[in-house]
Amino acid sequence: MRPYFEHMDDLGHALREGEIKRARANVKAIEQVEAEISAAVEHVKDAGFPTEKINARGQLTVWQRLEYLVDPGTWCPLHTLYNPLDNPEGTTNVIDGLARISGKWAVVIGFDNKVLAGAWMPGQPENILRAQDVAKRLNVPLVWLVNCSGAKLPDQEKFYANRRGAGTPFFRHAELEQMGIPVLAGIYGTNPAGGGYQGISPTILFAHEKCNIAVGGAGIVSGMAPKGEFDVEGAEGLIEKARHFKAQPPGRVETHFGETGFFRQVFETEEGVLDALKEYMREMPAYHPRFYRVAEPVRPKFPEEDLYRLVPIDPKRVYSFEQVLARLVDNSEHIEFRPDYGPEVYTGLCKVDGLLIGFVGNRQGYLGKGYPEYADYPAMGGKLYRQGLIKLNEFVTHCGRDRVPICWIQDTSGIDVGDLAEKAELLGLGQSLIYSIQQTDVPMMLIVLRKGTAAAHYVMGGPTANRHNAFTLGAATTEIYVMHGETAAVATYSRRLIKEKDAGRPLDPIVEKMNELAKQYHDNSRPLFCAKKGLVDEVVPMPDLRRYVQAFAGAAYQNPRSICPQHHLMLPRIIKG
Repeated sequence: MRPYFEHMDDLGHALREGEIKRARANVKAIEQVEAEISAAVEHVKDAGFPTEKINARGQLTVWQRLEYLVDPGTWCPLHTLYNPLDNPEGTTNVIDGLARISGKWAVVIGFDNKVLAGAWMPGQPENILRAQDVAKRLNVPLVWLVNCSGAKLPDQEKFYANRRGAGTPFFRHAELEQMGIPVLAGIYGTNPAGGGYQGISPTILFAHEKCNIAVGGAGIVSGMAPKGEFDVEGAEGLIEKARHFKAQPPGRVETHFGETGFFRQVFETEEGVLDALKEYMREMPAYHPRFYRVAEPVRPKFPEEDLYRLVPIDPKRVYSFEQVLARLVDNSEHIEFRPDYGPEVYTGLCKVDGLLIGFVGNRQGYLGKGYPEYADYPAMGGKLYRQGLIKLNEFVTHCGRDRVPICWIQDTSGIDVGDLAEKAELLGLGQSLIYSIQQTDVPMMLIVLRKGTAAAHYVMGGPTANRHNAFTLGAATTEIYVMHGETAAVATYSRRLIKEKDAGRPLDPIVEKMNELAKQYHDNSRPLFCAKKGLVDEVVPMPDLRRYVQAFAGAAYQNPRSICPQHHLMLPRIIKG
């Protein structure tokens, strides 16, 4: 199959001087948003005790552990700003991402021991489940840095129970293990109750000599015989018990290494635990990349920084999708699937680090006379029409057959609406696309480059509409809503306007409410909001988008559950005709 992939069609072109000059304001606007995102990330990193105080206790912070553990330059953080229940600490208290350890891709997650000694907090179970889902979809190991003091007790009702509460991650570890996905844990500090199960539920346990894991910690054990109320005499007894269990906490190393044998190895230093994780990751099952590469890795012909100039922050301005793609893929090359059909969407095969990836994206601007063929109105890019939906169904189905992972790049204003659109079967074709995506069983990632709108956000690889989305990225230009704020205001108040007009009453109060709703939609669709509420898994600087696609490609091909031999591929042959 070398003739198909070694020399593919050229994609994009270098920016001209005039294009660079005209984009200066756009670059400045995007960089301003990225600076806000960066400040929010630093706030999360600075939460809790200062690093110096943790180090003075003889401990490393979770950030220092991550830096020591992962291969340099491979850390791709996820869910950094995720805080859906507005914890005052600004975090769910776990840090996770995709990274290589000893040359193998893994999902890495750790408790932030600077904040309440790594306690469970509102929103944390859902954060953990998202990280586990990434490992599950990509079929890569999950590596834990356990340092969990148990529940933040005053907020327990916000996360303890429910179907996706604090116990669900332990079941999910068992599910991953049933699927053959190992869960490795390096264990530090005191880990009672939920922290104990966090320590025991992984597959392999490496322990620091001063750690413990237990069903109940010192505070729980010393308070397990209450009279129904508290008095001074009881308080004195609690003090004595608490002092004893603080000095001799249950579940120490001598118990779980010397007696139960739960701990595989025990280490005197923090680095020793991390070195053991590295050693075991080195021995994890994985294909060498050459097994799946269709060509040698090559950088794009054009710099990733061009994306600052190519992607307008103004959602009403158009741009070339091909120019964007040319900054993400090897040697800025591709082969396009059905270029003369469904012009509103791009579908094609590209190489990322020499690995074959299917790309899907929205084209922008006027789509030409006579399109869509079922209507007498002009078609504009960003919207999905009959041909585009049919093409998307075909492409993802072929990717599923050929076992090609898919990267979706969204900038969509929705699916065409109206009676003509209904007669053209767009409702059925949209749902058919959800079915086609779900039956592929290949890993997918999504970049919401600008607009993620209405059902088009679902059907174009959206995380709510399939089990194959490993993660979703946003950028400084991202906005996600059911419809544009101005459209929502019209949809909400148009009939009220008619009623007020016919009654001879002033329209100013309704107009004011329309403007308030439009502003609310704008504020609740910004990148920071999307990251905080989990609409995207991370907001990424423009030049880092390719790095995340590389991580996705490497992880997806590391140990896939099924294989299509290169000489059995049909998509490149179908494209060639």
